[in-house]
Amino acid sequence: MHPLLNVATIAARSAGNQIMQHLENIERLNIEQKGMNDFVSEVDKEAEQIIIQTIQKYYPDHAIMAEESGVSGSKKSDFEWIIDPLDGTTNFLHKYPQFSVSIAIKEKGKLMHGVVYDPIRDEMFSATRGDGARLNNYRIRVSEQKTLEHALLGTGFPYHDFSYIDSYMSSLKSFMQSTAGIRRAGSAALDLAYVACGRIDGFWEFNLKPWDIAAGALIAQEAGAFATDFKGGNNYLLSGNILVANPKLYKHMVQTITKTIPEELRN
Repeated sequence: MHPLLNVATIAARSAGNQIMQHLENIERLNIEQKGMNDFVSEVDKEAEQIIIQTIQKYYPDHAIMAEESGVSGSKKSDFEWIIDPLDGTTNFLHKYPQFSVSIAIKEKGKLMHGVVYDPIRDEMFSATRGDGARLNNYRIRVSEQKTLEHALLGTGFPYHDFSYIDSYMSSLKSFMQSTAGIRRAGSAALDLAYVACGRIDGFWEFNLKPWDIAAGALIAQEAGAFATDFKGGNNYLLSGNILVANPKLYKHMVQTITKTIPEELRN
């Protein structure tokens, strides 16, 4: 295992352990509302600090982009860690067992390492560019699903920005009518990891943040998936619009996206 990935794994597991300690005492937590349907708890902040402290112990000069505390560290560093300490906070606050810790590492602007940790199931998804993807150290691959007809897709509903809801609903309607089913579980990082190991065949969502998708996108790619924005480019970390599937299914999903989403929204 690459040393950077090893540290990411240690940090993710430590954060996950902290999250699990609070799961049965949620009613005692301090919870803030950052925006409409956008919450942060003291658990998010504690988990993030555990991750940052772990990174700084080994790599004190690296840059960090974290969901709750923002950007820190050296701006001149070739390395940037992208952290979501608790992806699926709303699920966690309802004790709905679908949330994760997501940590990605860029080197000179390129995603190189990523982990997504599910503390409920003790599942550690990980990848280093060029070295494949793993679940608890066992290699994983995307499904071989070739058509939409038998595909199970994942997605995420608009929950705080509804400016694109009509376009999203158009794509959702089309996929609902042409696939075996759609799942909306509530943690984009885990959804992408599930594409990587074949539990779902593809995933699409609008308006996500870099920390939601950086690690999961790399893991999916290393498992054999295409991960792009809605125009087929690599702008998904900036636009927040992401489409992920194995290569054969991907082309069919692109056709649906192209038909249902206006070009100006397909960044």
